[in-house]
Amino acid sequence: MFDDPKGPIEHYSWGKFIILGEEHSEEGDSRIGKGKDIRLTGDKVRRWKARKGHVLNISMVDKVIDRNIKILVIGNGANGALTVPEEVVNYLLENGFEKVIVERTPEACRRYNKLYHAGEQVALLAHGTC
Repeated sequence: MFDDPKGPIEHYSWGKFIILGEEHSEEGDSRIGKGKDIRLTGDKVRRWKARKGHVLNISMVDKVIDRNIKILVIGNGANGALTVPEEVVNYLLENGFEKVIVERTPEACRRYNKLYHAGEQVALLAHGTC
């Protein structure tokens, strides 16, 4: 679905990210690295524990607020199944983000890498499956 040897996101496929050479995936009860849903700021990967279900709400995005991030990229799944309501986007814009970009996870990974290499203050929230 996505490959970029320059990184920091080097690979994304269904439920699996490779970031700076480290795998992050999940299948059933088995998790590798941070799992299939991630938060990425700079080159720091964290598990996106707050993501539950397929409709994003404010409590799922609070961890990225107040981190001196200007642009937030949200990967809404390989098939775009994660709904991001307008009220969540507005909340993020009202709380310090200059731009919020929502797109399918492969495109979100590509955009994150591009913005990262352009020196932008960017973060990624990415749902790794549907």
